[in-house]
Amino acid sequence: MRMVNCVKLGRELPGLDRPPYPGDLGQRIFEHISREAWSMWIDRSVLLINHYGLSLADPAAQQLLLEQAEQFFFGPDAQVPEGWSPAAPRGKGVPQRK
Repeated sequence: MRMVNCVKLGRELPGLDRPPYPGDLGQRIFEHISREAWSMWIDRSVLLINHYGLSLADPAAQQLLLEQAEQFFFGPDAQVPEGWSPAAPRGKGVPQRK
């Protein structure tokens, strides 16, 4: 198993099997990002796609996701989309009857 010093999580962890994207960004992710951090990005990208209603067939949406991936992995702490808040877990946030 290939190990990487994950810049996102700050420790040595198993790396990806191959670059996830073509080009420089894909190679940087392959060399410096762990499987665990990549899994975190998948969750974040789904959030972005759903929040903004992105179509992955749209080149502008693809570019936005690549920019967000760059920020998520290599920029200062990326933020969730403006106006987004996590859904309350089931049974939480709803007053309980006594």
